[in-house]
Amino acid sequence: QVQLVESGGGLVQAGRSLRLSCTGSGRTFSSYSIGWFRQAPGKEREFVAVISLSGGTTLYADSVKGRFTISRDNPKKTVYLQMNSLKPEDTGVYYCAAGGSYYRDYRDYDYWGQGTQVTVSS
Repeated sequence: QVQLVESGGGLVQAGRSLRLSCTGSGRTFSSYSIGWFRQAPGKEREFVAVISLSGGTTLYADSVKGRFTISRDNPKKTVYLQMNSLKPEDTGVYYCAAGGSYYRDYRDYDYWGQGTQVTVSS
């Protein structure tokens, strides 16, 4: 089992950057792929990015490809989401989740953090 806590959200202007962190507890953190998802009001939770156990495989949603970078530091039990060139449509609650592989479907993930709000103003 693993517990996840997100941090780093906030209010930023379009074009600026933010870095989100997802910190895990428990000895099994490095046994999970970690995904980032986001959810805007009235919309379904959507895939943003995922990184495999070792960090050797990363996948991105088309909407963030080239702007967002996911990385992980297993000794620190932390996964990062560097978000550059932010757009108003990136606004939402961002969640990290732990799963058995680098899935794109949020229903395949076992453990979730509580989320962190990201608001991008135009």
